[in-house]
Amino acid sequence: MWLCPGQGAQRVGMAKDVAERFPAARETLEAIDDALSFPLSRVMFQGPEDELTATRTAQPAILAHSAAVLAVVGAAVEPVAAAGHSLGEYSAYVTAGALRPAQGAALARARGTLMHDAAVARPGAMAAVLGLTEAAVDAACQEASRTDGVVVPANLNAPDQTVISGDTAAVANAGARCQAQGGRVMPLKVSGAFHSPLMSPALPGLRRELERVPFADPRFPVVANATAEPVTTASRARALLESQLTSPVRWVECVEQAARLAGPEAKFVEIGPGGVLARLVKRILPGAVVTSLGTADDVSRFLEAA
Repeated sequence: MWLCPGQGAQRVGMAKDVAERFPAARETLEAIDDALSFPLSRVMFQGPEDELTATRTAQPAILAHSAAVLAVVGAAVEPVAAAGHSLGEYSAYVTAGALRPAQGAALARARGTLMHDAAVARPGAMAAVLGLTEAAVDAACQEASRTDGVVVPANLNAPDQTVISGDTAAVANAGARCQAQGGRVMPLKVSGAFHSPLMSPALPGLRRELERVPFADPRFPVVANATAEPVTTASRARALLESQLTSPVRWVECVEQAARLAGPEAKFVEIGPGGVLARLVKRILPGAVVTSLGTADDVSRFLEAA
């Protein structure tokens, strides 16, 4: 079961050691640079950090890292399904052959630009709430929305971790309500209110980009963020990637669905930078077997054991 990380996993130096050790990874990154007419791999390897963390750059960079690792390990394993967190859902379609890496990176760059523009037009905020149930966080959001604007659960990451997103005042109000119930609230350093209605202005542009890029039917199911359903057709992939922009990432349900698809011997392999998804899987499914493939050493060990 492939897992693909989303925005926030980027860091200067990402994928550099993988590209240096494995020619297939280097060739994949070079092809993405050519397709974007932009030196994405140089920014990934060298920074500057503020350019890498910009949404329009971070999103294709994370997808490119996942695609580079896939180019090395993809032939060693044929998973039963894939899933990705937010931007990572695009990477998941790359792993399933529905998109070529260069196509996925171009879509990710367009998506990041559209999300940035929507955030400039209507600034917002996001915050992680820990220690409360999804239902408690949702109730706090509904109360705050009555007086201070839009705030919704945006990322349902773990049974006791929910990210909220929306207008700045409404996020602050909902956060205070969560703290009053014993929750811990951590404001996130993001450029906009992702996975909330504040991203709606980006939808027409994203729809055009999704329609422009040719999709193939995935070779194996990709579990969609918006519905936690397994997607097996190109048309359904397009529709759910569009709705994903303003819908919550149902990550707990996605992991549970993936485990059902994979069966009792399910093994999760996170491909790309960081290890955030591996940690979340272990919180959702205690005892789950999870491997993270972000570095050249990770990839080498995986290939030796395959």
